[in-house]
Amino acid sequence: MKYTNSSMVSYTKLSPNHSGKRTHSIDRITPHCVVGQLSAESICECFTSPSRQASCNYGIGTDGRVSLCVEEKNRSWCSSNNANDQRAITIECASDKTKPYKMNKKVYDSLIKLCTDICKRNGKKKLLWVGSKNKTLNYTPKPDEMVLTVHCWFANKSCPGDWLYSRLGDLAAKVTEALGSSISQPIKSTVKKSVDAIAREVIRGDWGNGDERKKKLTKAGYDYSVVQKRVNELLK
Repeated sequence: MKYTNSSMVSYTKLSPNHSGKRTHSIDRITPHCVVGQLSAESICECFTSPSRQASCNYGIGTDGRVSLCVEEKNRSWCSSNNANDQRAITIECASDKTKPYKMNKKVYDSLIKLCTDICKRNGKKKLLWVGSKNKTLNYTPKPDEMVLTVHCWFANKSCPGDWLYSRLGDLAAKVTEALGSSISQPIKSTVKKSVDAIAREVIRGDWGNGDERKKKLTKAGYDYSVVQKRVNELLK
């Protein structure tokens, strides 16, 4: 297939750290947290030395600008997994240095736009977030589908961090809407986070407050009373 690069790129510094031309067509996007509020230029600088043995296709700096580190035609060294990186566009996003590795609005908005652009140029009409490692990796995307994967599925890493991980459903929905397609998922995931993990997200404010929180938790398949009980226990 014919590979292109995003017109959103404002800075290019190609890394020598890649495996050359892909052995699989692009049907995944893997967003990462860079663990630092770096500029688009600085993200590329992280991958200029061959001794670093790491790279990414794109970087999104703290001001939302996009850099190109490895062309889309080539497989980057980003997700600790050859099979994933052969078929994924990898994106390093500026984030806080500490958990939950929050990204600012400019970065997140650029991520939505970049994912939309990647899907369009590669002939995809939907971006899917399944949320289950096994179901995602065993799913064969349709010709017009792009699938989200995460680094922590392939290595003992926190990447992309709880902040972005909890928003991947929103990312998929916003990109799919921008592509003009109906928002749907190919398979229903039955894998959910533990009550303890969700309770800590509630305390952090990720699920809103009052009725909004209750509706969101219920819609996501969680027992609101059980989660709230754990929240109260953790706050004692």
